Amino acid sequence: MPQSLTILTGASRGMGLAMAEQLLQPGTLLLCISRQSNAALDALAAQRGAQLQQWQADLADAAPVAQRLATWLQALEPATLQSVALINNAGVISALTPVREADAADLAHALRVGLEAPMLLCAAFLGATRHWSVPRKVLNISSGLGRRAMASSASYCAAKAGLDHFSRSLALEEALQAQGAKVCSLAPGVIATDMQAQLRGADPQTFPDIGNFQALHAQGLLSSPADAAKRVLAYLDRPDFGHEPVADVRG
Repeated sequence: MPQSLTILTGASRGMGLAMAEQLLQPGTLLLCISRQSNAALDALAAQRGAQLQQWQADLADAAPVAQRLATWLQALEPATLQSVALINNAGVISALTPVREADAADLAHALRVGLEAPMLLCAAFLGATRHWSVPRKVLNISSGLGRRAMASSASYCAAKAGLDHFSRSLALEEALQAQGAKVCSLAPGVIATDMQAQLRGADPQTFPDIGNFQALHAQGLLSSPADAAKRVLAYLDRPDFGHEPVADVRG
């Protein structure tokens, strides 16, 4: 029976882990690329009759990971697959401080993980599968901060804004192909993750928006990782996925 294949980055915690848990269903092949592997995911895959591979990799050095992905995809038999998706979920936020006070290595790391890695993985994915007739999708996890600037978070905002515009360009390229991939950069809403805790715990002297994030938490307005993952995966399954190359899960 043909399988659905999903490649997911940043699957070790937060919404990425929740997506991995929900994707592990019978008849699926899931490749997770994260800095840490997760033994519980292996057990869940065995329990549900799903196939799981976990690659430990630092996406701050994405070129060798992209090459490995291309080689791995080229060794697959597309006739055994019914759908293929790449979900670029991994991202980091650098120290919450004005750029004038930022550490150069910290800024570079955020851009490598948040923008360079998705670009390289998209290139590998689309290049290796260009002649496949199976439906292909690229889902880049963006943020509202890619569309609304915030002080003391310039690298994260820039990475997400870049991811949005990269996705627009990618969608235009794939639309020119007879069986091009569907592409979307999707903002998943505000989620109760470690990143949110980092925002709430920042220094008010260097991060003027801290009150907004503390209020969201106090008012119970954060989605759980599991709920956010469910909405994102439902969006991925929509028949009109890719109609809008930049979207928000909240509509």
